[in-house]
Amino acid sequence: MGVIYIDKNIEKIIKNKKIEIKNTERIDDLQYNGLYIIQDKRKFCFGIDSILITDFAKDIKKGTSLMDIGSGTGIISILCQKKYNLSNVTGVEIQSDMAEMSKRSVMLNNLENNISILNCNIKDVLKYVKKNSFDYVITNPPYKKKDDGIKNINSNKLISRHEVECELKDILENSYKILKDNGSIYIVHRPERLVDLLYQLRLCKLEPKKIRFVFSKYNESPVLVMIKAKKNGGSFLKIDKNLVIYDENGKYTNEILKIYGKNLNSEGID
Repeated sequence: MGVIYIDKNIEKIIKNKKIEIKNTERIDDLQYNGLYIIQDKRKFCFGIDSILITDFAKDIKKGTSLMDIGSGTGIISILCQKKYNLSNVTGVEIQSDMAEMSKRSVMLNNLENNISILNCNIKDVLKYVKKNSFDYVITNPPYKKKDDGIKNINSNKLISRHEVECELKDILENSYKILKDNGSIYIVHRPERLVDLLYQLRLCKLEPKKIRFVFSKYNESPVLVMIKAKKNGGSFLKIDKNLVIYDENGKYTNEILKIYGKNLNSEGID
C-alpha cells in the first residue's frame, strides 16, 4: 500500500465525478481488482487487520447484505463488496470526516449503487435500518477500553483506538438487532480482550463458532484474534490453525501473500 499512483481511468473518474482530493490526502492503489482508496495521512489509516478480517469472512455468500460497523476509511466495505459480490453493503461510521472521505472512495471505485455510508453512532443505527435485515456484520472495532493505555491526542485516532463513543457491548447488542436469524458477525480484535469478546457475544446471543489467532512471527504471542459468531446459533466452536504474518526471514508467509498478493499494508498492526 502507500502507492500514490493514479492511472488515467482514475483521473477520468475524479474529473467526471468532481471528487475532491484534499491536500492532506493521498490515493492508495490497493493492487486488488483495480481498487483505490483515499486516506488522510493525519488520521487513522487502515492496517493489515482490515485485510485479514475480509479474508476470514470468505464464507460470505454472493448476493447477500453486509453491515460494516466502524467502517473508517471504507476499506472493509469496498473489499468485501468486490470479493463477495454483495447485494448491498452499509458502512456505519461515527466520525463525519471519515464518513465523508469513505463516501468519496466509494465513488472513486464506482460502487455508489452497492455501498452506502451512514454517519451515525451504532447505538442509533435502528433509526436508519430495519431490525433483522442484514445477513452479515463485520467489524474492526476500537481495541482499547475507554481508559486503557496512553491516549493519542489526535481525536480521530483516539476514537478509532479507544471505546470513547461506543463500547464492545454496544456493537454486539446492535449487531444482534440488525442481523437476520442465524446471521453471522465477524470480528477482529486483540487477544487480551478475548474473554470480554466471548462473554459479551454470549450475553448478546451471538454464539462463537470459529476463532483464529494471528501471530506476527512464529514462536511469538498472538497479536490479533478473529472470531465468527452466529445469531441464535447452537454451541459448537472450531479453532482454526494459526495465521502467521512474517516468516523467519521477516518476509510475508505464503498464506499472507495468497491473501493479498504483493500488497503492503499502509500502517501495520497498530
